[in-house]
Amino acid sequence: MTKTILFLGSTGGVALSALRRALNANHTCIALVRTPSKLTALFPSPPPANLHIIQGNAHDVPALTKALVSPSNPSQLVDTIVSSIGGAFNFSNFSIDDPHVCERGIEALVAALKQTRESGATGRPNIVVVSTTGITKTGIRDVPLLMVPLYHLLLKQPHKDKEALERRVAESGDRFTIVRPSLLTDGGENAAGVRVGVEDVVKGEVESKAVGYTISREDTGKWIFEEVVQGEEGRWDGKAVTVSY
Repeated sequence: MTKTILFLGSTGGVALSALRRALNANHTCIALVRTPSKLTALFPSPPPANLHIIQGNAHDVPALTKALVSPSNPSQLVDTIVSSIGGAFNFSNFSIDDPHVCERGIEALVAALKQTRESGATGRPNIVVVSTTGITKTGIRDVPLLMVPLYHLLLKQPHKDKEALERRVAESGDRFTIVRPSLLTDGGENAAGVRVGVEDVVKGEVESKAVGYTISREDTGKWIFEEVVQGEEGRWDGKAVTVSY
């Protein structure tokens, strides 16, 4: 069964990887982007017929309300939201250009969902957000010991933003899946596959553990598409899933 999927942060990285696969599987895909030409340049001309591009900022509530409904039925919310928005890392201060980019994004998304429902749209989309390893509150380490200083000292500010993202999406009242990749790389698919660790966010319990150094953005998007978008409905609801090599 095809779905209607909203992609945020789709001009590169994880969301772009998932978007390409969703388009190839004939899902209806909506991409909210600030500069549409950056996205269309990544596809043959003309772009796929099942790709609907809306110009706007993922922090802008009015733009999000337009993107949250099915192109063929404005009274119906999208089935899935895949968000991998983030900022550019600044090595001079070990922070990102917008220290609250993820927090502001999820706040805007939750507000837009509320407004869209108040306008009469129905549906309960699964919100899939890309977070990071190293911020679990269970006390069980999910990063290699050698990388603990990097995660907890050098990446302290970006991780605060991811913590706010996770907290707000878990409190939203909507379906959600948190994906926590290891340190992201620009490589392609890994023939050896992806290892998965699962945390039940509601219960605060670790169901399985996966500790690794890196994973590519390509494979992270592939996992999101195959497991959350195409996979068993509801399997990853309320879970924080570590993906790593």
